[in-house]
Amino acid sequence: MFQSHDIGIIGFGAFGRLIATHLGPHFGLCAYDPAPSAPMPGVAPVDLATAAACPIVILAMPVGAMEETVRAIGPHLRHGALVVDVGSVKMLPAEIMRRGLPDHADIVATHPLFGPQSARDGIRGLKIAICPVRGRRAPRLAAFLRKVLGLDVIMTTPEAHDREAAMVQGLTHLIAKVLVRMEPLPSRMTTRSFELIHQAVGMVRGDAPEVFRAIEMSNPHSAGVRRRFFDLASALDAELTEG
Repeated sequence: MFQSHDIGIIGFGAFGRLIATHLGPHFGLCAYDPAPSAPMPGVAPVDLATAAACPIVILAMPVGAMEETVRAIGPHLRHGALVVDVGSVKMLPAEIMRRGLPDHADIVATHPLFGPQSARDGIRGLKIAICPVRGRRAPRLAAFLRKVLGLDVIMTTPEAHDREAAMVQGLTHLIAKVLVRMEPLPSRMTTRSFELIHQAVGMVRGDAPEVFRAIEMSNPHSAGVRRRFFDLASALDAELTEG
């Protein structure tokens, strides 16, 4: 479907490299990152303008850097380019791209519901959220991800995504942050349930600080989920204190 196209990856950190690993067998790839990064076989390092001029452009930078990046790539996008982001929140990136990219560009906001740790044994069967923003190419993208990469595709909207992700990701990362600060945790006399919690912490421990901040601060639904969680925890603490 896309085999005659090249892809420009903008943002070549851990997740950009994960993208390249799985798209490399199917596409010609180039990548731009403002910070120096180790070369990767099959991925040509290029400048921003060159990456932005590809038929498909993947934005893999922190949400906080997206508005500046969108402004910078706009003049270089070819007519009819497909622009895709991979951020952990969707309402804000979708609005930034809709507002900042030229009208001729198709836009699909996506959120791979996995990271380098959870994908270390492969991505087949893992989930990805697809949010159509502009244009009609989201179904074709979804079909490629499902049929070729074996991903479990969830078609949704940016608002619906953020509402659910505030609970799914927001609580996971919040609890993980608290447990990390309680370390060292027991490792000898453990239950299976505790080991699963520890495993979940390990899956997000290596995430960049920007990921946590985006999940907790750039998702408009996260604050309400946090308040409810802490209110319920405080109420439970009061019950136990009162006996």
